[in-house]
Amino acid sequence: MPTPDRYALLREALIAARRENGLTQSEVAERLGKAQSFVSKYESGERRLDVIEFIEVCQILSIKPATIIRKLESEHD
Repeated sequence: MPTPDRYALLREALIAARRENGLTQSEVAERLGKAQSFVSKYESGERRLDVIEFIEVCQILSIKPATIIRKLESEHD
């Protein structure tokens, strides 16, 4: 089972990617067709993304899912 620390790393990577793209939570949510609270909740750790949601968020943030996954794997080793 994944450790909470890996979820924190995932959240940090998604937040960093959003900020690097100059996007607000509201802008990401709008592009996803979701409420702003959806983004707020996964960024704060209140909710977790499933695989499909993760891929969709990565597409919006112009980052390859594999890039984040590799980072999580390297942090775990």
